[in-house]
Amino acid sequence: MALMATLTRELLWVTAIAIMISNVDDLAIDALWLFGVALRPAPTLPPAPEIPGRYAILIPAWDEAAVIAAMLRALVDTLDHPDYAVFVGVYPNDQATAFAVATLADPRIVTVTTSAPGPTTKADCLNHLWRAALAHEVASGRCFSAIVLHDAEDVVHPDELRLFDRHMPALAMVQLPVVPFPDPASRWVAGHYLDEFAQNHSKDMMVRALLGTAVPSAGVATAIDRNALERLAAGSSSPFDETSLTEDYEIGHKLHHMGLDGRMIRHRIEGRLVATREYFPATLEAAVRQKSRWLTGIALSGWDRLGWEGGLAARWMLLRDRKGLFTAAIAVVAYAALALVLAQLALRALVADAAGIELPPLILESGNPALPAFLLFNAALLIWRLLLRCAFTGREHGLQEGLRAIPRAIVANLINALAAWRAVHRYREALLSGQRPAWDKTAHRFPTAAVSSHG
Repeated sequence: MALMATLTRELLWVTAIAIMISNVDDLAIDALWLFGVALRPAPTLPPAPEIPGRYAILIPAWDEAAVIAAMLRALVDTLDHPDYAVFVGVYPNDQATAFAVATLADPRIVTVTTSAPGPTTKADCLNHLWRAALAHEVASGRCFSAIVLHDAEDVVHPDELRLFDRHMPALAMVQLPVVPFPDPASRWVAGHYLDEFAQNHSKDMMVRALLGTAVPSAGVATAIDRNALERLAAGSSSPFDETSLTEDYEIGHKLHHMGLDGRMIRHRIEGRLVATREYFPATLEAAVRQKSRWLTGIALSGWDRLGWEGGLAARWMLLRDRKGLFTAAIAVVAYAALALVLAQLALRALVADAAGIELPPLILESGNPALPAFLLFNAALLIWRLLLRCAFTGREHGLQEGLRAIPRAIVANLINALAAWRAVHRYREALLSGQRPAWDKTAHRFPTAAVSSHG
């Protein structure tokens, strides 16, 4: 037991230092958000243009027969804008989705069939849609002002395009918040997305704009200036990189490297946030699969593809994007250290004390209070993190979800750890095989009853 106590103390030291580094990093973001965003007056909304913009909404749809018709019907019925076209990408071997799109018979909806059977990659489907939008411009004699990205499960806010009108073309890319729907059947797995998006799209993305660094696209509720996207294509017909698992994330960085600005815009109308809402995976396996794709594309492949370009602030944000693997590993080690501490406390109470065996201190080392002080400091930062998690989730989803966010942090750590393990394994297999990534998507749900929640 003496040897185990020594090993436990060493493990506690390692995890305490690692956790402190991560917590201080997060604390710096908190401070920048508090003093640079939250305590400053809200920026004035730019005036609406005299002539509204013209938008091409791109929706890739592989195996989306269950949701695409309801999504498109809700979109065209509620979207408050006079000038847009919706391009839906379907595959020749997915007739069910193509038939579902065809049931709407709306002149604003254009069905685009890809040249290759699916699934290819999401970027490949988006490139087909981009080319269809260019052909539509030629046929109509009018250019689009911006390209808008959405997915087949999105509930789009009616005023989304009106808000884009106010911010473009001053900005090359506008990202609106993504707000997951609470899922009564999956309070813990689907629920942890509520907590993560509430903080990321309320705080982290706002700090990136404050620092003047790249703001990644979320892949939905994103408007990209049409000419900027054409520049990004660099003379080709493919602005979306088909070799990338996270082409949306990379576009924000590429636009920034071109000297173009992108921003997360948060605006409320009658107290309601202008955002895209959707259901997120409700099962452990689906959540791990989705988040492992994000980690593979951003933390692993993104390291190779984007490198560490930019100044200090830009590299800091890249480091934050890629530290998910590190924090997932540290969380596992921290839980293991906690389990060791609890096991030894139990053994001491049940065995050592009863037998009168004197053991070395577990944490309070003789004459060295550094470790307990370190642990107390980390505990204080943990409490702060959980309070923030509760506050951000509670502001967007109500008090009950805010309170659930605190114990849900454990579920989030488990999902992120499993996703990190899967991401590393998947990345290693891709390197060894040299195979092109496939569209690893999850099953989607569309809440038809929730459409009115935007109104």
